Amino acid sequence: MAVVPPNLPPGKAIELDGRSRTWVYDSGPVPGRERSTILLLHGWTSTAALNWHLCFPALAQEYRVVALDHRGHGRGIRSRTPFRLEDCADDAAALIEALGVGPVIAVGYSMGGPVAQLLWRRHPDMVDGIVLCATASRFSVRQETSVSLGTLGLGASMALSLLPEVVRRQGMSLASRNWAANRVIPPWAIVEWERNDPGALIQAGLALRRFDSTGWIDTIDVPASVVVTALDSIVSPVRQWDLARAIPGAVAYPVQGDHRACVEQARQFVPALLAACRAAGAAPAMAGESSA
Repeated sequence: MAVVPPNLPPGKAIELDGRSRTWVYDSGPVPGRERSTILLLHGWTSTAALNWHLCFPALAQEYRVVALDHRGHGRGIRSRTPFRLEDCADDAAALIEALGVGPVIAVGYSMGGPVAQLLWRRHPDMVDGIVLCATASRFSVRQETSVSLGTLGLGASMALSLLPEVVRRQGMSLASRNWAANRVIPPWAIVEWERNDPGALIQAGLALRRFDSTGWIDTIDVPASVVVTALDSIVSPVRQWDLARAIPGAVAYPVQGDHRACVEQARQFVPALLAACRAAGAAPAMAGESSA
């Protein structure tokens, strides 16, 4: 079966100054709204295409939409250094600078939520607004399993990093195809999963578990929206609502869906996301319209 990707914006590899090369989708400027850009930050084990492919068309009607693959994910940056969410935020800042599109509305889904939060904290001049979807200010596992999981994850990621690139890719390809064997998965999506670096995914999971912005989340001073996946079995809806309440002035948009609502409940999720982006960006005015 041919690999036919969805209708994505043009994609290309971009060299980030001093940070290596990443993969970016860019819908291009919307006439009359050249200064309105959304930066989409995808979730853990996903890619920009997998996470956002059903969201691009609606968003691109009103905004320039830019989305990158995070390091270790898809065709994102490959690095021998340990995965850090802070580095993902700095990668995003370098991309904003390279494209000359800042400041942006940073839209983070799941793991992309912490990346968006860190982007604002580390590069506040590059963020005009923030939209957080299916995410929280902290992620955790049960205390009695945290040490063993951390040791296992670190050991596995170190072992995988020592394998040749071709071997890691072959292993990821085999795992992806075995997982998809009894599921209805489009061929293009399997190819996307195969591009992930398994060692980096383990490290990213550990970094996500350590993330905690509860000490500073209430200092966010740009317009903010939170899209709550109200039936989420991965990120507790309680923590999502806590996140919305913690950010001054944040507006919440609940969606009756699980953690994959961006794909599986797209008819509900996309309108909520668009409304959240408008709220966080004050709905950009068309050319000739008053901004008063």
